[in-house]
Amino acid sequence: MADERFFKLAGPFNLNQLADIADAEIAGADRSGTIFTDVAPLSTAGATDISFLENKKYIDAFTNSGAGACLVHPSYVDKAPSDMALLVLEQPYHGYARIAAAYYPDLPIDAGVHANAFVSESASLGTGVQIAAGACVGDNVTIGNNSLIGANTVVETGVHIGSGCRIAANVTLQCCDIGDFVILHPGVRIGQDGFGFAMGATGHLKVPQLGRVLVGDNVEIGANTTIDRGTGPDTVIGSGCKIDNQVQIGHNAQLGNGCILVAQVGISGSTEVGHFTAIGGQAGIAGHLKIGDGVQIAAKSGIMRNIDSGMTVGGSPAQPMKDWLRSVAAVERLGKKKGNANG
Repeated sequence: MADERFFKLAGPFNLNQLADIADAEIAGADRSGTIFTDVAPLSTAGATDISFLENKKYIDAFTNSGAGACLVHPSYVDKAPSDMALLVLEQPYHGYARIAAAYYPDLPIDAGVHANAFVSESASLGTGVQIAAGACVGDNVTIGNNSLIGANTVVETGVHIGSGCRIAANVTLQCCDIGDFVILHPGVRIGQDGFGFAMGATGHLKVPQLGRVLVGDNVEIGANTTIDRGTGPDTVIGSGCKIDNQVQIGHNAQLGNGCILVAQVGISGSTEVGHFTAIGGQAGIAGHLKIGDGVQIAAKSGIMRNIDSGMTVGGSPAQPMKDWLRSVAAVERLGKKKGNANG
């Protein structure tokens, strides 16, 4: 069970309810009379817990698990213990996500403005909005229904925040529009100046950053990530993007819908990233590039030229994945030959 100090357990649910939540088919042992009280890992789950199997590396844990029920792919049904009920579906982890959210829903918003918060008289708050202690909401800000503004968060003049958003503590928002159902984790900074200077031998002149940041719907942005506003064109984060902690996105950059950015990715200014592209941790992308739709970029890659849609690349400078892996293997072989020669 999750620590009750931090997470409130809902439920319990019976097997039919869980199958409906996960959109799964029931198989395996007859557990129709069991009331399932919680989710748990395969290794620790008991008879009233439900678990999941997504990765074949955990087959042994699955076959030896004490879980009363488990979400599984059809190909693993025959590996299950005889006393385990099964919820069978093509994407078990998706089913687990739905079930875990049912057991541990978001805490309800406590609507109202804390006595130690500041909200400008010209700000417009929808119904059910919560403004936590120490938050500051500036002039002409609009906040949609049922959104939360966390402690000590600053929402500067003119910012728009949609409905159903959860903005955590110590976030700074300026020169931006935030869509509906957006989650911003602690320390996110959106809409600050982009890194723009007219450089010269006698000094570097600051270029005014006159654009905005436009964040679509259902976006999640991790702790201490920074997204610069545009120089003139806007910086755009497409709907459904999921961005990890400590990511930096430069001015005028554009992400398509559904992109995944893992921790410490850096995207330089004016680069365009296509829809549903995934970028591994600590990858760096130079400026003014075009990355196509559905591209996969390996961790720590250095992207220095355009990438066509559908490609998988790795290395620095990045190259098609097969070529990069051949290069790595060739270097390893050379190292072994040199070691044998010295021996």
